[in-house]
Amino acid sequence: MARSMVVVAVLSFLLYLFASQIAAQFSVSPTRIPNLRPRLPNDTLCAHLIHPAGYPCSEHTVETRDGYLLALQRVSSSTGNISKQGGPPVLLQHGLFLVNSLSLKEKKRKRKIGMSRVKGGDVWFLDSPEQSLGFILADHGFDVWVGNVRGTRWSHGHISLSEKDKDFWDWSWQELALHDLADMIRYINSITKSKIFVVGHSQGTIMSLAAFTQPDIVEMVEAAALLCPISYLGHITAPFVRRMVNMHLDQMILAMGIHELNFRRF
Repeated sequence: MARSMVVVAVLSFLLYLFASQIAAQFSVSPTRIPNLRPRLPNDTLCAHLIHPAGYPCSEHTVETRDGYLLALQRVSSSTGNISKQGGPPVLLQHGLFLVNSLSLKEKKRKRKIGMSRVKGGDVWFLDSPEQSLGFILADHGFDVWVGNVRGTRWSHGHISLSEKDKDFWDWSWQELALHDLADMIRYINSITKSKIFVVGHSQGTIMSLAAFTQPDIVEMVEAAALLCPISYLGHITAPFVRRMVNMHLDQMILAMGIHELNFRRF
């Protein structure tokens, strides 16, 4: 019975991915233009979550060594000024599968996010300023930088590849570590001229550990806080996960011609 439920769940997921892939081929959305994803001025993480909470925020774009265009947000205290940020820089790096449906309401500011989609660095700012790590660090004087890896909602695409291209999605967590996180750290260091504190969650922790194997990167880092740290998955015991692995789900997806896991569509 349990095996049948696993098979049904996996097949349903595959069917959903296949339908999403077919629909994308006929999409005429302007966000599907190759190379650089067009974005309205108010369609940014700063505009959606940071500015409404009363905090100064600026948008930055980092080009990785393999051509991806990543979004970085810089946040300071609601009583401060970004140009006069005096505290040490801290980079917040999100984890994987942060596509959760949430309904949040903060009564004091009457801020409401109804069934919003968490798609990257916004995970650090979803609650009230007193309970969101990004706001807390900013209010304690830190120069807060928020990372968004390739393929997530707030990133900007690629210098030459479209999201329709198979090669756009030809990467794994190694590239996220050695390119995305490493190049974001280099960028922040070039702006602040200071060593950086790194806070990673889940996948953000394994990215950090791998990025720190590069001598120039570890020299730029003051310290790291790893939340829900992972390094390898050798002790997984959950039957559902183990059955999915044994079914070689990745090969099944590739055989169906599906080469992307685009969180911006879910």
